[in-house]
Amino acid sequence: MSVFASLVERLAELLEPLFHASAAAAAIVLFTALVRLLVHPLSRAAARGQRARAALQPRIAELRERHGKDPRAFQQALLELHAEEKVSPLSGCLPGLLQLPAFFLLYHLFSSATIGGRTNGLLTHELFAAPLGGRWADALADGGPFGAAGTVYLVLFAVVAAVATFTYRRAKRMTAADAPVPGGDGPVPGLAAVGRVMPFLSYLTLLTVAVVPLAAALYVVTSTTWSAVERAVLYR
Repeated sequence: MSVFASLVERLAELLEPLFHASAAAAAIVLFTALVRLLVHPLSRAAARGQRARAALQPRIAELRERHGKDPRAFQQALLELHAEEKVSPLSGCLPGLLQLPAFFLLYHLFSSATIGGRTNGLLTHELFAAPLGGRWADALADGGPFGAAGTVYLVLFAVVAAVATFTYRRAKRMTAADAPVPGGDGPVPGLAAVGRVMPFLSYLTLLTVAVVPLAAALYVVTSTTWSAVERAVLYR
């Protein structure tokens, strides 16, 4: 943890001439961008996997017709087809899972009063008037939703809502485009419910931003925005 704290502090020092008192917040945004660059190859691989799964739809339709009265046989044949073509239905989850350690590191770093037996100096840093170790509840107690710190959260909520709406509309368009024609192939069994819920998950980011320390919220907002732009480019 102390090594990670030193990394954030070093990035903040490098950015201080440009961002002054908000240098630590800028360092978190830069750190998030670096993490996303590291997992970008996996995101590209996930996009290729989705295109490969789309190309398999005619063969899946044949399997569905052959095993229409035996769901278990269809599931087994489907798994064998994915294994044969080296396509995983869950490959798109890997980039998100690999980012969780970075998020939890930031969460713990800005929730700890001490690091390595020393006072955590990062808690004194702010994004404009909002402490990076504070939460929305703290901002509401100190000036209300339109106070100096509360306004910072309102801006973050607005960004998250805009990104979530963009993601939701794009997911709905993709779902409509991938809808099976009458007599054609339906969704992969077990993933249909996930497909219906996924467009709404982006709005859960609003809740995350509201309850985690501001530093972790910055990571979430930056990563979510990156994901929306990345997916729009990779899946166009």
